[in-house]
Amino acid sequence: MKLILLAALAAATPVMAQETTPPTTTADPVGGYQPSHPAISGPVTPGVKPIYVQAPSPDQAYPAPPPLDHYPICKPGQFDKCLERNSPK
Repeated sequence: MKLILLAALAAATPVMAQETTPPTTTADPVGGYQPSHPAISGPVTPGVKPIYVQAPSPDQAYPAPPPLDHYPICKPGQFDKCLERNSPK
């Protein structure tokens, strides 16, 4: 009988929410990959010819990150910055 009362009391007790903040990573820039300033700084005045410059290649614009010194074995649900258990090194 005591167990039934204890179970009912435990079920009726409000549960406290755990406040956790997600971990932040510093790998990506804060503002994302958007430009830091607008392409055109103001209205174009008549008679001024705009200068067209070819965009850099994707390899120059978004260089690959340097490789890590060590890649640990992936944990369940982990897909980045790790090696699968049976993959060659």
